[in-house]
Amino acid sequence: MTRFGQRLGTAWRLALREMRGGLSGFYIFLACIALGTGAIAAVNSVSRAITGAIATQGQDILAGDIRFELDNREAAPEELAFLQGLGQLSVSTGLRSMARVPDGSEQGLVEVKAVDGAYPLYGEFVAEPNRPLGELLQQDGEVFGAVAAPLLLDRLGLRVGDELLLGNARLLLAATVASEPDAISDGFGFAPRLLVSRDALMASGLVQTGSLVEHAYKIRLDDPAMRGALPARAAAEFPSAGWSIRTADRAAPSLTENVERFSQFLTLVGLTALIVGGVGVANAVRAFLDAKRTTIATFKCLGAPAAIIAAVYLIQILMLAAIGIALGLVIGAVAPFIAMRFLDGVLPVPEEIVFYPGALAMAALFGLLITFAFSVLPLGHAREVPATALFREQSFDQARFPSWPYVLAAAAALAALAFLAIATAEERFIASVFLAAVAGAFILLRLVALLISALARRSPRVNSPALRLAIGNIHRPGALTSSVVLSLGLGLALLVTLALIDGNLRRQLTGRMAEQAPNFFFVDIQSAEREGFLDILQKHAPEGTINQVPMLRGRIIAFNDQDVARMDVPPGGRWVLRGDRGITYEETLPTNSTLTEGSWWPRDYDGEPLVSFSAEEAGELGLAIGDTVTVNVLGRNITARIANFRQVEWESLSINFVMVFSPNTFRGAPHAWLATLADPDATAASEAAILRDVTGAYPTITSVRVKDAIDIVDQLVGQLATAIRAAAAVALVASVLVLAGALAAGNRARTHDAVILKTLGGTRALLIRAFSYEYMILGAATAVFALVAGGTASWFVVSRIMNLPSIFLPDVALVTLIGALVLTVGIGLIGTWRVLGQKAGPVLREL
Repeated sequence: MTRFGQRLGTAWRLALREMRGGLSGFYIFLACIALGTGAIAAVNSVSRAITGAIATQGQDILAGDIRFELDNREAAPEELAFLQGLGQLSVSTGLRSMARVPDGSEQGLVEVKAVDGAYPLYGEFVAEPNRPLGELLQQDGEVFGAVAAPLLLDRLGLRVGDELLLGNARLLLAATVASEPDAISDGFGFAPRLLVSRDALMASGLVQTGSLVEHAYKIRLDDPAMRGALPARAAAEFPSAGWSIRTADRAAPSLTENVERFSQFLTLVGLTALIVGGVGVANAVRAFLDAKRTTIATFKCLGAPAAIIAAVYLIQILMLAAIGIALGLVIGAVAPFIAMRFLDGVLPVPEEIVFYPGALAMAALFGLLITFAFSVLPLGHAREVPATALFREQSFDQARFPSWPYVLAAAAALAALAFLAIATAEERFIASVFLAAVAGAFILLRLVALLISALARRSPRVNSPALRLAIGNIHRPGALTSSVVLSLGLGLALLVTLALIDGNLRRQLTGRMAEQAPNFFFVDIQSAEREGFLDILQKHAPEGTINQVPMLRGRIIAFNDQDVARMDVPPGGRWVLRGDRGITYEETLPTNSTLTEGSWWPRDYDGEPLVSFSAEEAGELGLAIGDTVTVNVLGRNITARIANFRQVEWESLSINFVMVFSPNTFRGAPHAWLATLADPDATAASEAAILRDVTGAYPTITSVRVKDAIDIVDQLVGQLATAIRAAAAVALVASVLVLAGALAAGNRARTHDAVILKTLGGTRALLIRAFSYEYMILGAATAVFALVAGGTASWFVVSRIMNLPSIFLPDVALVTLIGALVLTVGIGLIGTWRVLGQKAGPVLREL
């Protein structure tokens, strides 16, 4: 056996013997490791369960093996023949429109889906009461059957068996929707579902020239093995079709991407909790080694090499960490079984939940790296302290900086941790910024602790003995200042950041944005209806502002003749290429836009087709003035050259487009119109009258009340914020655990102080006041840091990333200050109460 092996064996045997003392003093250590590891393991296990379910249940989610989607036009005869030749075909049509009760008293926006008799090819549609879908949608005279989401019945005050009007068609509500297999693949809808037959949709008159309609052709392939090659084959045979093709293995790409993004964010939050827990690890290791002073001194006096002493305690620490990691992995392994009970019916869930070794292994590696990185420096401190100092009860806090191998080992572990976090992230830039921010926060917290100590050292003498003692405790050797600020500061700063972002978003949605937004959007206005439609608006809102623009739908298929499907597009620009975009043409620059580069085309321009592109989105896509953009509109590929970039005020919720074309581009093309009505003096009654009269006179025009849309978005933001705050609370819990551990680790020194002061005549009341003042000062200082750091971070996110106005919210500041004081003073006094009860004799004999 080599010398290294002999030493390692000796260290292993000694470590096992010392472990017989149990886990005393390491409960907070275990809790910190288990909490952070469990959060990372749980988030990634649940994420993989959902994305795995989307992949394995793709046929049911898509209701087919492959789906071809065309917007604003049906498939041409040769295209339809091609699709029918692939297997069993099911055709559905989707659009938004207004449904109303026959007497005109109530109306509401609906997501209409018209299906044929073959729907669904996969999965099962369930209604309540449940009968075959063909029976529920069948025609009886001039009345067509319909199935609606329960929400629609609640909004309009209807019941199953009542009649409903859709455009020019009369519907009978035969049942409500209980389960729709392809609802997720159809995407998020702002309105409740209304399912009808394709015959009913044709009778409604809603499908007209320029209407915003999606036609989906879903196929059950005769040969499923050909699925992967079909998109390329379809693009080659019909290069100008402009259809969007989705296969069952990518049935819901947007949902998958959003789940992965949210998982990445929560993983970073869990990693933050684990890093905060690392401070607790360091405190626990320092306290553990402090309790082993005599043993370490004995080892040194007996000639044990410093490397063996360090190995003995490193082995013990890693063994204890393995217990904490195992507890965290149990949490992560069980999390999918619990989460799926709540997510079933909302998101795709696996039929059989299994363990996800990759997610658990990644969490275990994170936990192991954190433990090693934060424990190796205290071990280095213990190595440097001479045995004589340890026998004199000297603390490790007075040791000099550890030797370079220990510093290098800690740096290597932290570098590996950062590499792992960035390498496993989908958006590596965001992960890098997040980790840099956490590292910067640690440095700032350390500087804040030094600043507090310096201010306390230089503060003028005060008359109150308790306050004077508290100030002295803040800057003395071995003070709790650094531990308290480090443990609590990061968790509080994270919560302040999220609270301010959420508060500013809510303020925009319910305040400034709601005030600037128009009252209504009106879609699918036919040219023949414009005059009468405008008369209705001017009658009800004579002082209102009406804006109207021509509107078409187009899909971007190429930049500079390069197929966008084969381009590596940054995440920030993917939404522009996903599905069809609303497009328009203008002779002059839109009023809510600002030209940032290039020049606008002159009036009566009749040259090469030109396009104005939104500057922010163009930057994400890497476009430049003079590049070409090819869009497919109504089955034709149209290429235009970028003439300029413009800054678009999306937050105004007014009419905005990513692309605005020169008028000659679509001369003669059939299209509908889009209009908005802004009337600040409108009341709820007048808005209801406008909605009723427009829907009654022009049932094919879709009216969207903007306030209703803002309310839905506000609810979604609230639900998302709740989930994020719950995740961030994990970091705060870790901070509280670390704070408790830091205060417990300082109890030995506190005991000596309390006994000496009581011996000199200090009363219990005086000591309680002194400790309370100390904890209040530290808590207030930490809260100030959290407010400054969280305010800065939220300002950057809101103003620089979201491009929205950002303000500081006083209520967040007040809650943060109170929370910090309650935590520090409460936990501090709980730990100090036992110290104050120590008898003087045994303690004085140890001094």
